[in-house]
Amino acid sequence: MRITTFIVLLFLSIASYAQKKPLDHSVYDGWQNIAERLISDDGNYVAFTVTPQEGDGHLYIKKKDGINVAEIARGYNANITDNSRFLICRIKPFFKDTRDAKIKKKRPEEMPKDSLAVVDLLSGKITKIAQVKSFKIADEQAQFLAYHLEKKPAIPAPKTGQTDSTTKPAAPVAPPTPRAAADPFEEGTNLIVHNLLTGDTLVYNLVSEYFFNKKGNILLIETTKKTGDAKIKPQVIKIDLVNKKSAVVFTGFNDAKGYRMDESGSQLAFIAERDSSAKSLQKFYKLFYHKNGADSAVLLVQKNTSGMPANFTLSENAQAISFSKSGSRLFFGTAPILPIKDTITPDFERVSVDVWHYKDDYLQPLQLRNLQQELNRAYLARFDFNNGSVVQIGSPTFRNIIQTNEGDGAVFYGVADEGKRIASQWQGASFSDLFAINSLTGQKQLILQNFKGNTYPSSTGKYLVVYDEIKKKYSAYNSESQKMISIAADIKVPLFDVENDVPDDPNAYGLVGWLENDETLLLYDQYDIWQIDPLGTKPSINITGGLGRKNNLVLRNITLDREARFIKKNQTLLLNVLNKKNKGSGLKSHIMGTLFEINTSNATLPLRISAVAKAKDAAVISFGTETFQRSTNISVIDWKTNSILQDVQNAQSLHQPNPQQNQYNWGTAELFTWKAYTGKTAEGIVYKPENFDPNKKYPMIAYFYERSSDGLYGYSAPAPTPSRLNIPFFVSRGYIVFVPDIWYKTGYPGQSAYDYIVSGTRALVAKGYVDSTKLGLQGQSWGGYQIAHLITRTNLYAAAWAGAPVANMTSAYGGIRWGTGLNRQFQYEKTQSRIGATLWEKPNLYIENSPLFHFPKVKTPVVIMHNDADGAVPWYQGIEMFTALRRLGKPVWMLNYNNEDHNLVERRNRKDIQIREQQFFDYLLKGDKPAKWIAEGVPAVLKGRDWGLGY
Repeated sequence: MRITTFIVLLFLSIASYAQKKPLDHSVYDGWQNIAERLISDDGNYVAFTVTPQEGDGHLYIKKKDGINVAEIARGYNANITDNSRFLICRIKPFFKDTRDAKIKKKRPEEMPKDSLAVVDLLSGKITKIAQVKSFKIADEQAQFLAYHLEKKPAIPAPKTGQTDSTTKPAAPVAPPTPRAAADPFEEGTNLIVHNLLTGDTLVYNLVSEYFFNKKGNILLIETTKKTGDAKIKPQVIKIDLVNKKSAVVFTGFNDAKGYRMDESGSQLAFIAERDSSAKSLQKFYKLFYHKNGADSAVLLVQKNTSGMPANFTLSENAQAISFSKSGSRLFFGTAPILPIKDTITPDFERVSVDVWHYKDDYLQPLQLRNLQQELNRAYLARFDFNNGSVVQIGSPTFRNIIQTNEGDGAVFYGVADEGKRIASQWQGASFSDLFAINSLTGQKQLILQNFKGNTYPSSTGKYLVVYDEIKKKYSAYNSESQKMISIAADIKVPLFDVENDVPDDPNAYGLVGWLENDETLLLYDQYDIWQIDPLGTKPSINITGGLGRKNNLVLRNITLDREARFIKKNQTLLLNVLNKKNKGSGLKSHIMGTLFEINTSNATLPLRISAVAKAKDAAVISFGTETFQRSTNISVIDWKTNSILQDVQNAQSLHQPNPQQNQYNWGTAELFTWKAYTGKTAEGIVYKPENFDPNKKYPMIAYFYERSSDGLYGYSAPAPTPSRLNIPFFVSRGYIVFVPDIWYKTGYPGQSAYDYIVSGTRALVAKGYVDSTKLGLQGQSWGGYQIAHLITRTNLYAAAWAGAPVANMTSAYGGIRWGTGLNRQFQYEKTQSRIGATLWEKPNLYIENSPLFHFPKVKTPVVIMHNDADGAVPWYQGIEMFTALRRLGKPVWMLNYNNEDHNLVERRNRKDIQIREQQFFDYLLKGDKPAKWIAEGVPAVLKGRDWGLGY
């Protein structure tokens, strides 16, 4: 009887397994991911959003034991108050309503608006408020919630601009009649301030901006004037929420911005302009300051204040304003006064020309790309409340200033590259000089010339650690002795990237952080963590005992507190562990100052761990795990320092998205090794269908970029692709997908690609389950280049798809990356293209590695995708490839998605290319009938009438 039952169950299981469907193009929109994750400070609550690729998402709030607290359809942008009592989030309108409004081309003010939800985490009660523009809570003591309405609620406006009331705001009324276009300002709307604990509500009218101080006891609001009422003027109002007292601290201004309060809320600074001439073409902002007890804000700094540089004014860049931690210093930005624009000459008579000059720091495309950034650039200046002085610290020479000790440091550091910027055209970056800066006087002292690398200031600023990429060594500047000394010199293993295979200096593995009081710092090597003496006198200590290197485990600290300035002596670190052999990952606790121990036989799990976060005030951790077979989930554990990996393994998932995946034939991911043509053992990933039969012959697509094998356990959703291969989609439909790692030799990127991709392909064919006559290639950008090269070297592949390929290195070398404005020379000499020499030094290498010169050898049908707004690889490269192959009579197609970038952005285009990729590979690798666009093309007269997707 038991045997019979077993046979029946086995039959049903096999039947169910066989009935799984292949993925199709209808599945994309509903496929979900966990987008937002947050954990309450006490660790008792976890909130997360589950969002489909297209449609309405869902916010879940659960206790750490999995008990459901509340759910909010379309909830997002959630915050939990620091007392772990309330969650506040926004609620999106229905996706359908927004879509319908777009179809009807409604104006912005007519579009569906967000709502607000307030959740009492103790009771699960949800309160919703409609038509909310924004909301804010303070970082600490978040007793008050402020939310800004889209429309004015039906609450009588109080005469004083403030009402003390315990009633909830009424439902919003219809918006007022739109103002005439000539109205020079944007009228504010009502701001509601709600005491979450008492239920008291305050209403403020005509509010345009609002801010809490960090402690949450002070609220600052800016109000506007009122249409048709000249008596109501713009004001800046400071509100003591505890005492329910408010004071107007500033009025009579045209524009004010950059509001900053110190942590206590007792000090306020901002910039404003009060030019009475409405027609003035040049506005000069001034810095204003208010302190508790003062009647109003006072003028602190203007363009002619002593200490301000000649021909400089206060920058309009509001981000430049900040208080130091102690509140004794106020930082602000200055900027040169620019000539007034010509507004007299009519547009049709005004010349528009870009002047390229050989002495310019940067090429005109880069200048134009960064134009707004440069117009907003602010040079750091300081006002000292102890002596009332203004000191200019930054300048056009010193654009990058490193503040220390949260603005209170005695020494700041500056990086200057003036006179050296032109070389970034071919170097990729400019060399710099490092300076120590007296923060009181602004005096600068040179500490290092012609530097290339990274800097790491200590928390107080006493030390500046420098990694020199050229020397591949660390050194430390001591601001007290004013000396630079070598550190970590006794470490015998490399502290730089030993896997670097571009013709540029390797980066450092980097800094973990500084310990308290700047006594020591922690550095990474390839595997382990070292404790280093910044004075260079004490021996370096491998705090992970060399166990990482010994066991091929990469140990990296996870930052759990973004505000922490240093690592405490007895702090418990949480380390991410990556096993370089099997690609598994794990977590490991380590208490500073204790002996590091790890169970190397069970240090990692066959999965990927991500999104690790710790509750601020509790030993509770949330995280996600995933494999290729399972999308990222969300789990919570109590952090027990001696058993954290076991806790991870046994953790109960709070939510697992995409249960519908069980209906589809999915796949498996396996690590594959082989001997490359270089003689090196190579690694890659082989993806097989879930119903894989080793006795069958499968078509195979090779997809690659550089190296991907560390991502063995990464999940890939069946999403319409921006450019890369949709791996689970093709695997589900009966393809093998091969993703080889590629290691490069300087000067021979094309040959390197051949050595690894072709050798790996043949090694897989030798396994017996890959059809050697049905092999394809797919790659984008650098992958697209490698495909263009491969099809000139071998006829092994029956189909190729190259996205945004460089076909001609000789013409691409001097071109522009229009997305950044950078010239492409550095890419060939120093980075990804890996030639390692100029076009004039080694023209033979540029020709050898340019597929264009070898296209007569091509026999593989190839599709090129190259878009006319590509900001990385100019689309004329795709044109060169297409026109050459067409001239040679080769089967070639080119897709140009109009106004699209390097990778497709518009979802409609992503869906289209996904269909075309399937049709192309199914035609050449499965023998399906070619789609119309493949067989006949799509003439321009049919554009918008027939997309050629039919048969």
